This record gives sequence, structure tokens and C-alpha cells, in this order.
Amino acid sequence: MLPFIDDEGGIIVPKDVRPTIDYEETLLGNKKGAKRQFRYKNLHIREYSGYYTVHIDRVDPRKDPLGHLLIDAPEFLVGIISAISIGKLIGSVVNDSKRVEDDNKESNCLME
Repeated sequence: MLPFIDDEGGIIVPKDVRPTIDYEETLLGNKKGAKRQFRYKNLHIREYSGYYTVHIDRVDPRKDPLGHLLIDAPEFLVGIISAISIGKLIGSVVNDSKRVEDDNKESNCLME
């Protein structure tokens, strides 16, 4: 790893070089253990105890959330799609099970 470059290619800025960040704090983005996050246009800054990491997103999530997921964070999009698919599958199984149970009750009522 190069000095002042993190393992994802972001720039590491020691706090003694830039003690404060005056940009908008945001909840958007993976914190990756950071105390806080900031955004300025496409700049994404994470604050850790003694330094900041800085990288540029190709798509600003505040302006185009879906585009950001597709281009800059596809792993989150895959997770969201997987969760939706699993939820639909579970819902279908529960619904089918309930339908069979209701059909059985109706058959028992008719036999009496």
C-alpha cells in the first residue's frame, strides 16, 4: 500500500494537515468504521479519529441514488435485489401454505 492511499484507492488526509471539514455531513454511503461522513459534490469524505479518507464518486447519490448504486456501489444493489427476491420467495411459500390450509379447512367443512 502506498503512503496516504487506503486499500480502496482513497486518499488519506491526516487531521494535522486538515483539522476540520466544513462540508455537509451525510448518512449516505458505507461508513466503513468512520465516525462521520461528508459530501461535497461528488467528493465523499470519511472521518476517522486521526485522519480522513477521500474519494470521488462518479455519481452523486443525493442527485441520482439509483445511478450511484449502479455505478459506484453495485454491491449494495445486489444486496437489495437479493433481499427483495428472498422476501418474495418467502412470501410466496407462506401464501401457498396458507392457501393449502384454507383449502383443507373448506374440504373438511364440506365433508361434514
